[in-house]
Amino acid sequence: MTGSIEERLGRVSFNEQGLVPAVIQQWDTGEVLMLGWMDAEALRRTLTTGRVTFWSRSRGEYWRKGDTSGHIQLVRGARLDCDGDTVLVTVQQIGAACHTGDRTCFDADDLDPVIGGRP
Repeated sequence: MTGSIEERLGRVSFNEQGLVPAVIQQWDTGEVLMLGWMDAEALRRTLTTGRVTFWSRSRGEYWRKGDTSGHIQLVRGARLDCDGDTVLVTVQQIGAACHTGDRTCFDADDLDPVIGGRP
């Protein structure tokens, strides 16, 4: 995605609350670390500062991953999905990504699905 920051933000389809989900992925391993929410300003900060910024729906404020924990996310890339309604941010994760102290938010509860086979 090229163009000015305003042109890039204009391609994002924010929901009715003005937010877009942001999937955070470790850049070199592909490990999915977490999901957060961004409004246009959080995405602007993420794209222009090299650090991931989110919008906290519960606190109603911006938060930059690692400012209190030291577990920072350094931006390595950012892409929109085909519909423009989800952002994928690839990062170099320093420390834990999850607020529980785990590396990823997706290791807590295996839903034990039936594994599909070849058709």
